[in-house]
Amino acid sequence: MEEIPTTARKRPRGIYLLPNLFTTGAMFAGFYAIVAAIGGRYSEAALAVFIAGILDGLDGRVARMTGTQSDFGVQYDSLSDLVSFGVAPALVMYTWSLSSLTEYGSLWGKVGWSAAFIYAACAAMRLARFNTQVGVADKRYFQGLASPAAAGLCMSFVWTIEKFDKSGIDVQFVTPVIAVAAGLLMVSNIRYFSFKAWPTSDRVPFIWIPAALLIIVALVIDPPRVLFCIGVLYVLSGPVMTLWGLRRWREKRALRGSEHGEK
Repeated sequence: MEEIPTTARKRPRGIYLLPNLFTTGAMFAGFYAIVAAIGGRYSEAALAVFIAGILDGLDGRVARMTGTQSDFGVQYDSLSDLVSFGVAPALVMYTWSLSSLTEYGSLWGKVGWSAAFIYAACAAMRLARFNTQVGVADKRYFQGLASPAAAGLCMSFVWTIEKFDKSGIDVQFVTPVIAVAAGLLMVSNIRYFSFKAWPTSDRVPFIWIPAALLIIVALVIDPPRVLFCIGVLYVLSGPVMTLWGLRRWREKRALRGSEHGEK
């Protein structure tokens, strides 16, 4: 039997190790958050989701820096995000607070698990929409609240309440509102600044250095409340930026109308 030349042999198909290790680490952190929540360790669960967010932010950058981007990595990253920023926060909020609504009857119990499901389902739809817009959407902005940001808002809320030595039962009527609001913002058309195109060069204004130092110091002093404040401000920035854009568009449209009227 004639031997096939080595140059004609097909190279074995595989996956890139380094970026997918970061993705796997993010998924593990999300899975650990679920396990910690089941065990009643809600602060650990919230922290695990934030660790997942850090690892999720690194895997794409590592892939671009090392030239190891692949279709497999894109799909694997989405599945990891669904676990870490969709299923994990929903289950953490349910075991921490939403499940206690059953004390007020079966209807309120349904409200609790429905709020958790709405959040998880919206996260899945947000990720699916994001995948279909890769290469088409403006990289400077997200269409809808990104799933890591939504998870960060919800988990910083859990962590902050736990920091005050309170429990999810104390805010059982607030948690559904936050869960549903975060979910609906993910599938909305509200634009959010993505930070992917920033910074545009190796140099940044000097003011960013002391600002970054202040944020780091604040995070060291009181991580949960600082993260919650950052999350709230970022969530509010989307509607504010969208309304400001609509106002400018209407002003330009009115100005063009008046110019055409004069002519």
